[in-house]
Amino acid sequence: MTLKSIDEYGPVFQMKVISSLLTHKNFLQNINDVLDSEYFSNPAHKWIINEILDYYDKYHTTISMDILKVEMKKVENDVLQVSIREQLREAYKADIDDLTYVQEEFSAFCKNQQLKKALLNSVDLLKAGDYDSIKYMIEAAMKAGQDKNIGHEYRKDVESRYREDHRTIVPTPWEPINNLIQGGLGNGDLGLIFGNPGGGKSWTLVALGGFAVKLGYNVIHYTLELSESYTGRRYDAFFTNVPVDRLEKHKTTVEETVPELPGELVIKEYPMGKTTISNIESHIKKVTDLGIKPDLIIIDYIDLLATRKKTADRKGEIDDIYTSTKGLARQLNIPIWSVSQVNRAGAKDNVIEGDKAAGSYDKMMITDLSISLSRKKEDKVNGTGRFHIMKNRYGMDGLTYQVNVDTTIGKIEIGDMYDDEADTVVLPNSSSHENFDNLDRKMLKNKFFELNS
Repeated sequence: MTLKSIDEYGPVFQMKVISSLLTHKNFLQNINDVLDSEYFSNPAHKWIINEILDYYDKYHTTISMDILKVEMKKVENDVLQVSIREQLREAYKADIDDLTYVQEEFSAFCKNQQLKKALLNSVDLLKAGDYDSIKYMIEAAMKAGQDKNIGHEYRKDVESRYREDHRTIVPTPWEPINNLIQGGLGNGDLGLIFGNPGGGKSWTLVALGGFAVKLGYNVIHYTLELSESYTGRRYDAFFTNVPVDRLEKHKTTVEETVPELPGELVIKEYPMGKTTISNIESHIKKVTDLGIKPDLIIIDYIDLLATRKKTADRKGEIDDIYTSTKGLARQLNIPIWSVSQVNRAGAKDNVIEGDKAAGSYDKMMITDLSISLSRKKEDKVNGTGRFHIMKNRYGMDGLTYQVNVDTTIGKIEIGDMYDDEADTVVLPNSSSHENFDNLDRKMLKNKFFELNS
């Protein structure tokens, strides 16, 4: 059992800890993020620990005796200086035959101290009802000192940056979009579809989820507007090509088609305005525990989620929700697709640009890929619309494509590039980045970039 105070371990144990920190770089490397001089009651030990940590932060290695002698001369308290010298002398002479035990026990002690600190700091959050912050604080404390991966070593890891399997992706149904984003939405990415009410945003999510299932990926679709059964009927229409209003007469087709799908699909309904990212995270864990490991998460849609972090305005809450959603994608290493509304001005435009995103630019800045779906009244009649690449972390943005939309079966086909000034199709669909090199700059029209430059 790990003791509550470092003093309970006794002076010999403490001296062995300091000796290990002075002479074993790997031990210091693994524990520096949970080590705190305040764990020690001896002023000389506090000073030594602080010097060890400061030096490691600057130079990423253990501090030498020569450096300690220099720093020791700066100590104005003569009594403390003598005590430091004595403790250092003892530390370098310490017998550390039981090194493994000392290091493991002290690591456990430090982690427990981090957890204790998190619990104490949670008291005020508990009073405020901010359970999400408490959860993340406790989780961070539990994970402290466990990550032994220092990260991507740039000079050494050149080859790994170009491995085909380095970035795991889930493709979209649209090849031109996939070409722009290096094959699809990657693990940990957040993709967002902007559009006006009734413009086909939810159907676009069904198309993204259904296409992934057809490829053998497992998908969890969270719906905060529609019921589970009706969302399921939309997927029935997508998989069978039977319009959603005719499915009652074609149940046999559905029954024959669905069992043959290679991927799993879980549809979960949650009440709007009351569901948090923590609720979704818990559900994902439950699904995973049942043996269905999700490859893609769909949320219809983020703006309808709730947060316990109450702010003076809704914008602050929305920003927190988007940040938490992106954090969840990164934490679980799973791509997430969702949708959001555009403002009234955007609903009237042929092509919805970045400045028409409802709420704020912050939504778009958090995402890895933002696409607008523009559909005016005549588009809904004609089954047409336009995809505009508002933001693309992995390549070119500012491009606009004509799309054909059938909202009876969720069929969305991407067509040729579109010039909104001429209101006509001007270029054939591109299948590679090479074709973009010769495009006239006006065709790119990245107004989002211009507005923020």
